[in-house]
Amino acid sequence: MPTPSSFDYAIIRLVPRVEREEFINVGVVLFCVQHRYLGARVELDVARLKALSPDADVELLSGHLESFRRVCVGGKDAGPIGRLPQKERWHWLVAPRSTMLQTGPVHAGLCDDPDRALEHLLDTMVRVKPAP
Repeated sequence: MPTPSSFDYAIIRLVPRVEREEFINVGVVLFCVQHRYLGARVELDVARLKALSPDADVELLSGHLESFRRVCVGGKDAGPIGRLPQKERWHWLVAPRSTMLQTGPVHAGLCDDPDRALEHLLDTMVRVKPAP
């Protein structure tokens, strides 16, 4: 029976008006050394964003959110950060910042499959379940 691997993750937050400190969770970035895995998934709920910031530029923000995924994949398409080793890209992604796109605190967990863990975190921390 395989032993679960430890992983670290952080929630990606969109803070439309930084001075108000209101945010919505829009994605998750996950790093698992044992599986050599660095991944991010993003789901922008436009209705929630518009509730906080009616004049938000959804297209521009979506492009910036896509950069999380590109940095995780790495390579020349992710710019200079994408050429860094995986662990350094992880640290760059979760570094504190005071911009519209931020990551929350880093948390840890155990998993057998980082893709499944990432999907579970997205489901529980980002997606809003409809009221019964």
